[in-house]
Amino acid sequence: MVSTVSLVMAFSLVALKLLAYFATGSVSLLTSAVDALVDTGASMVTYLGVRYAERPPDHDHRFGHSKGEAVAGFTQATFLVGAGLVLTVQSIQRLAFPQTIAALNLGLWIIAVSLIAATSLVLMQTWVLQKTNSTAIAADRAHYRTDIAVNVAVLAALGVTKLTGWTRADPTFALFIAAYMLWNARIIAKAALVQLLDEELPETDRQRIRETVLACPGAGNLHDLRTRSSGDRIFIEYHLEVDGRLSVEAGHAIGDATEVAVREAFPGTVEVFAHLEPLGIKDERLDDLIR
Repeated sequence: MVSTVSLVMAFSLVALKLLAYFATGSVSLLTSAVDALVDTGASMVTYLGVRYAERPPDHDHRFGHSKGEAVAGFTQATFLVGAGLVLTVQSIQRLAFPQTIAALNLGLWIIAVSLIAATSLVLMQTWVLQKTNSTAIAADRAHYRTDIAVNVAVLAALGVTKLTGWTRADPTFALFIAAYMLWNARIIAKAALVQLLDEELPETDRQRIRETVLACPGAGNLHDLRTRSSGDRIFIEYHLEVDGRLSVEAGHAIGDATEVAVREAFPGTVEVFAHLEPLGIKDERLDDLIR
């Protein structure tokens, strides 16, 4: 639902801001229009990414499709980088060759409306994030938070121009907006790459997993702990050492108990896999390879 609203909002804001740019010739309005255009593409990617991620596991994707959200987030980051670089060049050109802005009042009204719309959408996305922890929605919200900052900067640029008549105020603010877009692209890409590159959970979480497992009766030791996140899902795998004299059934019961305990220790969707081994086994280990 929220991704559909974002898509409709994005198309509407693009139309409004392009109208304002053609009426005024303001380069800061152009940065806002391009940012809105990027938001449109980003919202479409989010719309598709969320729906792909919602698919259940199938024959070719037994871990599910939740990384579709991370792909959507990284795609949005590339959109922002491209737009930011183009607008940086445009702003520098306008600083060197300033132009007078026309229809300032129209531009101010349109940006004010855009600011209200973007703020309303961010508030709705924040509420959804608290419920779902969606990577794609988080990236989309980051876009619209950028849009709020962009709109505020454009209002300031047009306001300064209207009050002082300084023609370089517009491209100066536009240059800062472009830099802000590039900074946000870095943040979005970094968050997406955590999932795409299977980065481990923080060490505090890994330690909590160890403590939870070893607190279970019958759990002798734990090694080769591996973790990763994908959308709103967490995958946890470890080798669990138990008394080698136990029956397969008894050892399996201990493994099941540790999996349940770990799932209860972490909120959300957590998949836990315990591989049983006899206590004190000496074999080739991932832990040794990493060290």
